[in-house]
Amino acid sequence: MDQPSGNSLLLAIETNWLSFVISVVVFAFLFYLARRRVSFGSRVMIGLGLGLLVGIVIQNFDVEVKGISTFGSIYVSLIRMLVIPLVFVLVLNSISSLTNLEYLRKIGFKTFAWFLGTTGVASLIGLFIALLFNPGSGIEQQVPEGFQAREIPTFSQVILDLVPSNPFNEAAQGKVVPLLIFAIFLAIAIIKVGSKDAKAVQPVRDLIASLTQVLHQVVKFVIRLTPYGVFALIAGIASRYGWETLQELGSVILTSYVALILHFVLVFGGLVLLVAKVNPLQFFKKIYPMLVVAFTTRSSYATLPINLEVITKRLHVSPRIASFVAPLGASVNFNGCGGIWPAIVAVFTAEVFNISLGFTDYVILVLVSIISSIGVAGVPGPATISTTVVLTALGLPLEGMAIVAGVEALIDMGRTAVNATGTTVTSLLVAKSEGEFDRDAFNSDKDDEELAVNPA
Repeated sequence: MDQPSGNSLLLAIETNWLSFVISVVVFAFLFYLARRRVSFGSRVMIGLGLGLLVGIVIQNFDVEVKGISTFGSIYVSLIRMLVIPLVFVLVLNSISSLTNLEYLRKIGFKTFAWFLGTTGVASLIGLFIALLFNPGSGIEQQVPEGFQAREIPTFSQVILDLVPSNPFNEAAQGKVVPLLIFAIFLAIAIIKVGSKDAKAVQPVRDLIASLTQVLHQVVKFVIRLTPYGVFALIAGIASRYGWETLQELGSVILTSYVALILHFVLVFGGLVLLVAKVNPLQFFKKIYPMLVVAFTTRSSYATLPINLEVITKRLHVSPRIASFVAPLGASVNFNGCGGIWPAIVAVFTAEVFNISLGFTDYVILVLVSIISSIGVAGVPGPATISTTVVLTALGLPLEGMAIVAGVEALIDMGRTAVNATGTTVTSLLVAKSEGEFDRDAFNSDKDDEELAVNPA
């Protein structure tokens, strides 16, 4: 076994320490901005810009990024720490506060209708842009050695995985959907028992309300670290990809982001303007701290805490609606991962392997994209299963995913931002239809930075 030379070991130590020192300097600067009462959103954007700059410099000078990446990993771990208790308690609190099950059925139907409808539109946009840009044209690459596509679960296995058999074990494994279903059962039971004897469930309701307040405080603690975490995460990503990789698959990146931006502006902006009847520019301004977190963490679940804060504090949607729609959206609402991306990869794969697709194939693509997006886990890389299902349904080689694997992480950043925005838009639309959206407070400029995160 080869041992590292003294010079190489010394160089590794020096570059690690250099990245650590850079992190400390940037963190000190961000902390200074916080003490100077610079707004939270501005500090997040400054952290992102500094991370991009530092990452490019590190990549050019071949400096180890482990010191910086460690801070990013700590931030992601802390924010993921909140996911399981947050989903469980918020769903319990949201549903158990309802006085009848008819209201639950009504908001549940509206939520799923918006989730699946926007995913279908996203798939159409991805398909149209991919056909227009033809990202696979002229690309000839070998499939990476050892690449293996994820196994496609059978329909019966998908159903079984959704049914909670041991909620504690599934919570320990990070399975959110079964825990969410268990919380719904508990909440419905509380409503049923409370309708017969309100005193019997009052202690449980009080406990849930108390836990909700405590968790909100923990969320505030973790969210305060966002500018620092965003810097570390974006610096690591920027240092990982060289220009050669970007040039080879630049057409895939361009096609993906054109489709994502079109969906973001036209679909989300159009729904906010025409259905919610609010100013889209004002809406996007209010949600941009959430967008930065989604973009850098690449996880819908990791974005959930700050998304809830944005929905309730900035958009002024009632906590009852936000606590129901947001956790559900982190599990089943994937416009970017389940709609746009599978369509682009399918067209790309067909072009690379010279396989013709017809109108019937396009219809199947859209329908399968909608169905396969349900239940996709909101963690980095959730689009793989959805894309595998779509490629298999169309009879396309799964090797197409291997070719774009080198830049998927870069595209996943935009996909996650679109996913999280879709949940935010749905929360606003459902709240508006139920009269639980405070329009006057939304139009006020006084709350633009009201996320309880100042000072640092």
